[in-house]
Amino acid sequence: MMKKKSIPASKPFLILFLCQIISALDVPLDSKLLEELSQPPTITHQSPKDYIVDPRENIVIQCEAKGKPPPSFSWTRNGTHFDIDKDAQVTMKPNSGTLVINIMNGGKAEAYEGVYQCTARNERGAAISNNIVIRPSRSPLWTKEKLEPHHVREGDSLVLHCRPPVGLPPPIIFWMDNAFQRLPQSERVSQGLNGDLYFSNVQPEDTREDYICYARFNHTQTIQQKQPISVKVFSMDSLNDTIAANLSDTDIYGAKPVTERQPVLLTPTGSTSTKVELRGNVLLLECIAAGLPTPVIRWIKEGGELPSNRTFFENFKKTLKIIDVSEADSGNYKCIARNTLGSVHHVISVTVKAAPYWITAPRNLVLSPGEDGTLICRANGNPKPSISWLANGVPIAIAPEDPSRKVDGDTIIFSHVQERSSAVYQCNASNEYGYLLANAFVNVLAEPPRILTPANKLYQVIADSPALLDCAYFGSPKPEIEWFKGVKGSILRGNEYVFHDNGTLEIPVAQKDSTGTYTCVARNELGKIQNEVHLEIKDPTMIIKQPEYKVVQRYGQVSFECIIKHDSTLLPTVIWLKDNDELPDDERFLVGKDNLTIMNVTDKDDGTYTCIVNTTLDSVSASAVLTVVAAPPTPAIIYARPNPPFDLELTGQLERSIELSWIPGDENNSPITHFVIEYEDGLHEPGVWHYQTEVPGTQTTVQLKLSPYVNYSFRVVAVNKIGRSQPSEPSEQYLTKSASPDENPANVQGIGSEPDNLVITWESLKGFQSNGPGLQYKVSWRQKDVDDEWTSVIVANVSKYIVSGTPTFVPYEIKVQALNDLGYAPEPSEVIGHSGEDLPMVAPGNVQVHVINSTLAKVHWDPVPLKTVRGHLQGYKVYYWKVQSLSRRSRRHVEKKILTFRGNKTFGMLPGLEPYSSYKLNVRVVNGKGEGPASPDKVFKTPEGVPSSPSYLKITNPTLDSLTLEWGSPTHPNGVLTSYILKFQPINNTHELGPLVEIRIPANESSLILKNLNYSTRYKFYFNAQTSVGSGSQITEEAVTIMDEGKMAGILHPAVVAGKAMASRQVDIATQGWFIGLMCAVALLILILLIVCFIRRNKGGKYPVKEKEDAHADPEIQPMKEDDGTFGEYSDAEDHKPLKKGSRTPSDRTVKKEDSDDSLVDYGEGVNGQFNEDGSFIGQYSGKKEKEPAEGNESSEAPSPVNAMNSFV
Repeated sequence: MMKKKSIPASKPFLILFLCQIISALDVPLDSKLLEELSQPPTITHQSPKDYIVDPRENIVIQCEAKGKPPPSFSWTRNGTHFDIDKDAQVTMKPNSGTLVINIMNGGKAEAYEGVYQCTARNERGAAISNNIVIRPSRSPLWTKEKLEPHHVREGDSLVLHCRPPVGLPPPIIFWMDNAFQRLPQSERVSQGLNGDLYFSNVQPEDTREDYICYARFNHTQTIQQKQPISVKVFSMDSLNDTIAANLSDTDIYGAKPVTERQPVLLTPTGSTSTKVELRGNVLLLECIAAGLPTPVIRWIKEGGELPSNRTFFENFKKTLKIIDVSEADSGNYKCIARNTLGSVHHVISVTVKAAPYWITAPRNLVLSPGEDGTLICRANGNPKPSISWLANGVPIAIAPEDPSRKVDGDTIIFSHVQERSSAVYQCNASNEYGYLLANAFVNVLAEPPRILTPANKLYQVIADSPALLDCAYFGSPKPEIEWFKGVKGSILRGNEYVFHDNGTLEIPVAQKDSTGTYTCVARNELGKIQNEVHLEIKDPTMIIKQPEYKVVQRYGQVSFECIIKHDSTLLPTVIWLKDNDELPDDERFLVGKDNLTIMNVTDKDDGTYTCIVNTTLDSVSASAVLTVVAAPPTPAIIYARPNPPFDLELTGQLERSIELSWIPGDENNSPITHFVIEYEDGLHEPGVWHYQTEVPGTQTTVQLKLSPYVNYSFRVVAVNKIGRSQPSEPSEQYLTKSASPDENPANVQGIGSEPDNLVITWESLKGFQSNGPGLQYKVSWRQKDVDDEWTSVIVANVSKYIVSGTPTFVPYEIKVQALNDLGYAPEPSEVIGHSGEDLPMVAPGNVQVHVINSTLAKVHWDPVPLKTVRGHLQGYKVYYWKVQSLSRRSRRHVEKKILTFRGNKTFGMLPGLEPYSSYKLNVRVVNGKGEGPASPDKVFKTPEGVPSSPSYLKITNPTLDSLTLEWGSPTHPNGVLTSYILKFQPINNTHELGPLVEIRIPANESSLILKNLNYSTRYKFYFNAQTSVGSGSQITEEAVTIMDEGKMAGILHPAVVAGKAMASRQVDIATQGWFIGLMCAVALLILILLIVCFIRRNKGGKYPVKEKEDAHADPEIQPMKEDDGTFGEYSDAEDHKPLKKGSRTPSDRTVKKEDSDDSLVDYGEGVNGQFNEDGSFIGQYSGKKEKEPAEGNESSEAPSPVNAMNSFV
């Protein structure tokens, strides 16, 4: 009995072990079966890990899962249970875990910022989603600054700084002028990756007052404009004229002419820098240089080549872009800026790290009770990721015990599982750059056999063809399948049957006697079931009279026959094709029962006609060619390829030449243009023809140059405009005499593979380069700079020889000479090689550390003697690690860092140190073999630095006149905290900021009660910590006192040095009716006066933005539109003061899709229009404005939990 096997029994043990995984139950994709079987939850859809949302729209956090029974869903937020029933703004979609947070009806996106995780659970287990970090997009205000005009001498360099506000996601930067046109860029003037505008050298035409930097925040559909920057370029001619006008004739004056300058790098600074990029990302390296003439930038990779298919140059070759980087792209990249006066270069050391990526992700496992199985989770990354397991969302170390489960690193082994072993397991692979999370369930099922193939299914097969009878089944444990023929027949066995693993019975050659009823029986320990199918064998369809080749005269008639024989129970259909396509839609083509007739034949009917006969079980076809000829036929000129030359003859035989002659064949009405001569080497490459030469078509003899020791045969091919002829018959053979070799092997090298050997390699001579029999090589070597004789050895026709017993890493002179039975080749040239390297012997001495600041140190060492390097000196490695923090006195896992300094450098910088910490380091020398011994550990300490921001600031318990502040100490104190600084100021009804009050708080305090505050007033707080070095970064928060009547109290706290209290409560006349009426009248009067004034100034006030668009269109900037195709108005106001109701632009200097009806000509530089995607202005704005609280120059938004994306639990 034939049986298909997946793995033979002779495979090694590992293959047999993996077979347990393969042998796990496969659940057929049968919808009815899947509805009946229990299944643990599986996450089918979820939001991305880093989810940036629009703060003006509802937040939808997706979590979909399947399972049987259907799973229930729950969420955590920032690691704790998220009770959505207690938040009226949050709902969960029916039969889903997807959350919808209602922002459009009063919710604030910032309040829902955090890390979310979804859990889908049923009785078989629990699956969990990734950590989904929700962060609302931000477009903060531009920092207020006073911009001074730039006065620059012609030829000097210039950098215009953009310094855009830090948004989320980061904004897109571009420079434009007042006419909303892109500023032209070139090799001389270009924008850097940081948004700054760089001038390698300024020219008089660079003088202008409208250099404007724009920041486009795509997520919130806003554009912000920096104040215009003025640049004045003084040319030498105008400067001389000015000096001359102010001096007498006797004065000596005259500015120096523009002097050319060699290149200087504007960015990056210094000679070296470093960059770390992640695997799969885009690597962007930038070099911008100053100089006159304008420098040209060139990029190289030291010790390697730039990847040709992934490397791109942008920004006039100032930016090197490598896509999809991998670890192989690590190395030193050098940019070289050059002009006619010289060059400058910068080396960027690139290190490619990698977030975790899957090698083997765990897969779902369906097992029967008592079976074994394995879950494997393997991932890679740089650094190597750590693997952790969870069971039903709980770390496996604290999950309920399961005696069938054993965890072995990245593998969970299950033995003798039971139904209670069903669960969902999570594998988490993480390193400092990210994490991977995979759910895989173990579903233990005990199910009796089921046959999924329909009962009494009929199979019809053509005789002598294979028959496949299906028996799709499922059961747990896996059922055994047996086949019987007939209701009471015996079990089928024998070589005439093949039994497939999926239950299918195959009859390789079905005959008439194979017809009948077949029974499939499936059984396991829980039961037995059977199913019957029926097989019918049909006679094959045949064409007993096929169409024949026909020649017919034009305008004649032709008929093709196609007579068939078929099984009486099958209904055939006959189709005719012409040239494998449908017959022309022409009434001249008549299709009969068993023929095709063509009436009134034309030249277009020429072609191949095919008769195709189809039944439901088989298909046959036959073809014939129809040739249409003229009546009567008229001879025509036939142009064809030439006939092959013949009668080849060899004469004038010499050692290195011979003469070949031939007779041309018929040229077939197209003159022969040239002849191609080919040769065969019957001694070295019989049967292979090589190109020798070619001669004009008028020439029938040629003198051919020959090589020694070749058995030549020649043939000739004639060529005309139609094509090449067939090759002529080969000439007689001619064997040239042998000679000594004419050349020696190429690419001779000597490199040691071990400390005591020298491996000499070369490229062997090929084919007839040997010039004779007995090709060998004479290999010679001697130690360089030592008075030694040559040592030689003759080897066979190989390409390598190993010299043993050599001293470690000494230079050798090497040469390899070819020889054969007739003599030696000419004397070869000598090359220099080295014997093998060994590890360096000594460590660098006199290691000294100079601490520059709290995060940077410089290390010096003495170079080791070159003799002790014992190899090619590649550089020095500095190992350094943090021992402890001096502020916390707590030790942690030692993570050693390594810096490599190439060549014979004896110092280096250690960046990225942590302030106020103790470090150790040592230095090692490196050669091609590896690292030498380490120097003694050197201990050094970093001084204090400024602290990080306090970990949090919470404002609670608002009353009529007080607020309670609570805070957490900085995560990184970077020294000994001396105090906290609290500043606060009120924000009035017009969003203006009031006087600023500052309070110094002792470092040991963690809360404060502020009293004597105004009722129903919003306050803005700024809070930071201090060390002896200075103040750290601050966090901000806002809070409002409640509205009520009462008296004000003082600021109460024994440990607080309080500043002046806020002013006491007073009557707010802005809420009185008479005052509101008076202000409305004044505002109306001012508005009328302003309209008249602007009409006079602008000769008509507003004008259509369309005119501006037609004159200055920039197609690269796309408008950010609402449904009506417009968005909010834009202004380039000269300051950041908040605007009151009725002002022309928002106070945050942004262009929003909310409202303003004023034209841009009414404010700023008098320009208008709508922005395209690259910043050009193409239309007028309209829309409605949403009220927003006034903001200062610093954002009060809470920090986002970005770090949560890099680890899971």
